[in-house]
Amino acid sequence: MNMKKLLFALTFAMMGMMNAYAQRFAYVDTDYILDKIPAYKESQKKLDDLVGSWNSEIESKMSEVKQMYSKYQAEEFLLTDEMKKKRQEDIIAKEKIANDLQKQRFGYEGDLFKKRQEMIQPIQEKVYNAVEKIATNLGYDFILDKTAGGSTLLYTNSKYDLSEQVLKAIQP
Repeated sequence: MNMKKLLFALTFAMMGMMNAYAQRFAYVDTDYILDKIPAYKESQKKLDDLVGSWNSEIESKMSEVKQMYSKYQAEEFLLTDEMKKKRQEDIIAKEKIANDLQKQRFGYEGDLFKKRQEMIQPIQEKVYNAVEKIATNLGYDFILDKTAGGSTLLYTNSKYDLSEQVLKAIQP
């Protein structure tokens, strides 16, 4: 059973057990909410445009590599060993530049990650802060996100956190 299914099952098992104690649950659909926020849609469009631009840039560099390789293959039998080695090194260097650019743009903590944090994260934080405020004001104990199949808890009342008790129970 994968992690999402396990969390989903545990969430609903908890809901069944906790209903006897009258906890209050609610849900929100963050996709729906974010779709209704113009700043989010604008930021998402800007990100999509950047991704398109970056993809074009990378595809252009990879196309140059393919052209260099095709030219090398066509002329290979005419080249000396030294010339072959030089061309191969040039092709490898050009390919490395393209791969490095792809990592820089789309890799872990790359340009896309940073731009998403800069443009999208503040909007998402406003939504989560609003969820927490509403949950607190209206007395909800748990708020689930419908978008994630009901398995993501956006808000939990800390009085239901049993983490310390579990740690104490398993420590010698």
